[in-house]
Amino acid sequence: MHDSVKSFLVPVAKFPQIDQSATFAEAVLALEKAQEEYASGKREQRILLVRGEGGRIAGKLSPIDVVRGLEPDYDKIVPAPASAFVSSTYVINTMKDLALLWSSPLADLCATARNLRIKDFLRAPEASQRIGIDDTLNAAFHRFVLFRHDSLFVMDGHKLVGMLRFSDVYREIVHRVKQTCIL
Repeated sequence: MHDSVKSFLVPVAKFPQIDQSATFAEAVLALEKAQEEYASGKREQRILLVRGEGGRIAGKLSPIDVVRGLEPDYDKIVPAPASAFVSSTYVINTMKDLALLWSSPLADLCATARNLRIKDFLRAPEASQRIGIDDTLNAAFHRFVLFRHDSLFVMDGHKLVGMLRFSDVYREIVHRVKQTCIL
């Protein structure tokens, strides 16, 4: 796979967007709308991009991000980057259980829906989630496998130009197997 990421990216303009100042409730409704439009064929994308200051894309929002918004301090117990390398030990599980004793995210759902803003729980894309527009599909493949991302932010210098979805890379793998491996 020597093709360039450029050949497979989906331009930013094709994605639904929401402002980072939107409430938790608005985020949930926007995700639902994006999913409905995707399922009906009205829209090609269901990834919801989040606009930050100056209209720049600050990140993406998925259902798991919304659920994390209900527990915004949970990742502070074991930061996300570290959790990929730490096994589930007695100490970590005990700490997480103790944190849950003080939290009732569903009981507080309506207050959260009104008061929490996307910017309060949105995570900026990590370096492993960004890839250059001229990078190879092989480089993207390695990022998908190693970091288990579902999409990558495609950068042209410091400018976000699109997203590379895992589903598109997988589709290309299937295509190549059918074309070159099956006689």
